[in-house]
Amino acid sequence: MIVSCQSQVRSSNRVALVIQYLGTNFHGWQRQPDQVSVQGCIEGVISDVVGYPVNIYGAGRTDSGVHAAAQVAHFEYEGKIPAYKWATIINARLPEGILIRASAQVTADWHARFSAVWRRYRYTIYTDKRPNVFVNQTCWHYYQSALQESLIQVALIPLLGEHDLSAFKRTGSDRTDSLVEIQAAECYRQGAFLYLEIQANGFLYGMVRLLVGMLVEVGGGKRSPENFTEIWQNQRREEVKYSAPAKGLCLLRVGYPEFPFAKHLWFDTQPNFHLAQ
Repeated sequence: MIVSCQSQVRSSNRVALVIQYLGTNFHGWQRQPDQVSVQGCIEGVISDVVGYPVNIYGAGRTDSGVHAAAQVAHFEYEGKIPAYKWATIINARLPEGILIRASAQVTADWHARFSAVWRRYRYTIYTDKRPNVFVNQTCWHYYQSALQESLIQVALIPLLGEHDLSAFKRTGSDRTDSLVEIQAAECYRQGAFLYLEIQANGFLYGMVRLLVGMLVEVGGGKRSPENFTEIWQNQRREEVKYSAPAKGLCLLRVGYPEFPFAKHLWFDTQPNFHLAQ
């Protein structure tokens, strides 16, 4: 009797996730030995459900304390669970501070990291002199000097395009080059809150926080926009000395040529604050 092995082969499914997390209680996105990470928590849940180890792949790594409004990841599994149900299944088992906004089936060649064409980060600064417990977890409370968003915006304009931004790369990066294509950069104010948003094809290790650290000096009148530009154009890394706190930074969204999720699920899911100054 001949038994076909074809019936024993389980089909592999690739599922994309839109993920939110508050980075405060996690040691960054990437799996770390003996540390609680976002990736590790989600992988653990999925692996428990299917009964074997599963790896998830994110669109980008966020440092310890950095948040995400719409991080994107994917994983593969063998079984009959519909892709759209994975969000509910995972959320029921995740620790507080991580949420799956949605899950969907993607093709076998779709990749959360390599299919992405841009990432966008938002940095939030709270400028009122009075502290506020409700915004403390996701903002940098900076009140030492008044910040002029118009000066910061002037400093941002020369960054548009492809440049060597090694002046804003922290040590420890495994990337061999420092070329980054900045696709959009803006600074705007809403009451007591100052927002900086930067969109690029990719980001260097620690880049946004180092940028914000210097841009605050520009906005406070301690450094001119021209001096800021001269420093990064001449790659004077030694003059970039301060990194803004992690808690003000959020991975806002990731862009793809083909994306299976409706816009309201991922495009702008970090609420802005509107407190009067």
